[in-house]
Amino acid sequence: MTPVRVGVFGLLGSGNLGNDGSLEAVLGYLRAEHPEAVVDALCGGPEAVAARYGIPATRLHWYRGEYRTASRAGAVVGKGLGKLVDAVRTAAWVRRHDVVIVPGMGVLEATLPLRPWGFPYSLFLLCASGRLLRTRVALVGVGAAPIGSRPTRALVRWSARLAAYRSYRDALSRDAMRAMGVDTARDGVHPDLAFALPAPPAHTSPGLVCVGVMDFHGGDDDRARAEEIHRRYLDGTTRFVRALVEDGRRVRLLTGDACDAPVVEAILDSVDSPLVTAAGAASLADLMEETAAADAVVATRYHNLVCALKAGTPTLALSYAAKSDALMAGMGLGAYCHPAREVDAGRLLEQFRALEKRSAELRQTLIERNQDIARRLEDQFTALTEALFPATGHTHTRQEAP
Repeated sequence: MTPVRVGVFGLLGSGNLGNDGSLEAVLGYLRAEHPEAVVDALCGGPEAVAARYGIPATRLHWYRGEYRTASRAGAVVGKGLGKLVDAVRTAAWVRRHDVVIVPGMGVLEATLPLRPWGFPYSLFLLCASGRLLRTRVALVGVGAAPIGSRPTRALVRWSARLAAYRSYRDALSRDAMRAMGVDTARDGVHPDLAFALPAPPAHTSPGLVCVGVMDFHGGDDDRARAEEIHRRYLDGTTRFVRALVEDGRRVRLLTGDACDAPVVEAILDSVDSPLVTAAGAASLADLMEETAAADAVVATRYHNLVCALKAGTPTLALSYAAKSDALMAGMGLGAYCHPAREVDAGRLLEQFRALEKRSAELRQTLIERNQDIARRLEDQFTALTEALFPATGHTHTRQEAP
């Protein structure tokens, strides 16, 4: 038989550990269930993806300055020309595949600042090319949310409509797409793909608290007050870290994207204590290792939360979107959410102490929830095989690495 040609697509290899973790989970599924598949990527950081995952990778955008602000005429022309070139490049890439998978990620949302002619346009090109060229495009375990910008909402809606397969990482995402006019009757809801990654071995470093920070400036509708939101977030988080240090606690700062590094540096400079250190995590596996060693975790980025919950560590969310609240509620920790836009260090410290008092109980809850998630993710991968690889006849069950 001719090998199935599978493409993976997204802002992968660009410094966001959550996106890369979703890719890693899908590659694990493909290698276990469909080892005959020939896999390559169209992505943001092709060099990183090729080096880390051993698959051929092509740059998502022809114009290398796509995500830099175009302040000169040459850059404006380059970006405009790039949109036309990318339409041809994307179609040519899609045509070489039987299946294209968009692995997880919040590709149908704008909970962080997002321009319509950036990634939403790229996703639309992918899904439209798939429909025209009869290549099955699957949006697998993706996140979605209500979108205020009309151009962005239109591109997202049409991308979803044109995809051959859709599943979501929570019910809120499916509801958001239904509200945008997408028929979701056949769309499944399954846990985030990153939960399919191997759990780290249990080990603790008594007294350690992991604090996951983020270069947070609000969402797409908050551009007018982005700097005010960022200052408030940074000030509140710094005050919280300082309070932990004053209690004699060791604090380990975590990130989830390369852009978060300045926030870490700002906290280290402000607190200036040997009790505060920064992790150099290069993957979700590294983040899980860090969170597994902690007594408790306080984190902002969605996939920092996923890592901590997967590791079974009591976690408090600095929540910036409904997806974080839904994740925490689903894991039995719905009471431990704090608004990232309005970080109150005193209130956050009270919530943290309440979390720690229930530590043993919450760890048991997370064990039970993670067992249920493992079963539900098997359903996701079974559904994916039935939708995209019906001729392969695979019926065996994936086993997570110990």
